[in-house]
Amino acid sequence: MKEIAVQCEGLVKTFEDAGALSGLNLLVLKGEIMALIGPSGCGKTTLLRLITGVTEPDAGLIVIGGKPVVGPSGLVPPERRRVGMVFQNYALFPHLSVAANVAYGLKGPDPHEKVRAMLQLVNLVDHANRMPHELSGGEQQRVALARALGPQPDVLLLDEPFSNLDAGQRVQVRNEVRAILRMGGTTAIFVTHHQEEALFMGDRVAVQNQGRIEQTGTPDEVFGNPATRFVAEFMGETDFLPGEVTSEGVQTEIGMLQPSNEISMGAQVDVAVRADDVYISPDPSSGAIVLAREFRGMVNVYRVRLPSGRFIHSLQRHTVQIAPATPVRVIMEPGHGLTCFSGSQS
Repeated sequence: MKEIAVQCEGLVKTFEDAGALSGLNLLVLKGEIMALIGPSGCGKTTLLRLITGVTEPDAGLIVIGGKPVVGPSGLVPPERRRVGMVFQNYALFPHLSVAANVAYGLKGPDPHEKVRAMLQLVNLVDHANRMPHELSGGEQQRVALARALGPQPDVLLLDEPFSNLDAGQRVQVRNEVRAILRMGGTTAIFVTHHQEEALFMGDRVAVQNQGRIEQTGTPDEVFGNPATRFVAEFMGETDFLPGEVTSEGVQTEIGMLQPSNEISMGAQVDVAVRADDVYISPDPSSGAIVLAREFRGMVNVYRVRLPSGRFIHSLQRHTVQIAPATPVRVIMEPGHGLTCFSGSQS
């Protein structure tokens, strides 16, 4: 088993009678990128502040690199925690060159070679003498990353680092940043509220909600086998179909579906269904009807009203054109089991 880089146990933090963290537990392994995702206000940034030492928890334990920094023995000050940080706004010094920004915080009389090594890592050696305002947003992000990695922290924290980039830059820079972290074998906690970004960046993904971690696992595990209804909803466009468990599967109004998790015979459940598992085709005899089409470039997402009045979504190629008000046949062919949750809440 890999060495544990960061361990958080039972973290509690309350602000003005509002609970930011309520017994949060998280393990980050050495050399892995942990993508931390959750809705606004769930405590993601608070967790990072507790790890850095900027904020003190009301209760709990934090261990970094095998050394307790929060616990019964007291608090280790931020400057001794060996934690690096990359901020949303990069936080570069505008009056310092790229090289001087990277050198800031490095120890030793001559950090020149270390600075050059960091700039080589982020492919900015030729930009060493430029000022921050002369760089693109993506280049500024790489400078911030080089500066944070320079002191060789035990863990690097990245708080929504791509939020100031446009869509095109965001895709390019996240590829570059992940490659840089991988090349350096860096342990990182990457905070985002963007589901696609979390699934791409994380070796593992931790889904946070209301001050707790609801599920941790590989991107495939978290997306394909959500542990809670919240995770199913938050990590993808999910509809829930009520059904009854039978010996053959779960009977729903669109047919028999196969569960991926164990459930009791005869139980009433909600089946988590995603749009890419749903196929539709025009059928004048069907009681299901297309209400709207959302064009997303390469794909169309159709909103369909079932005979019961419930709604379901279907993702189709952009070449599939079905007009609103068209009756359609709805077929489920996911090629895998579907997660079921007890008790109909739909």
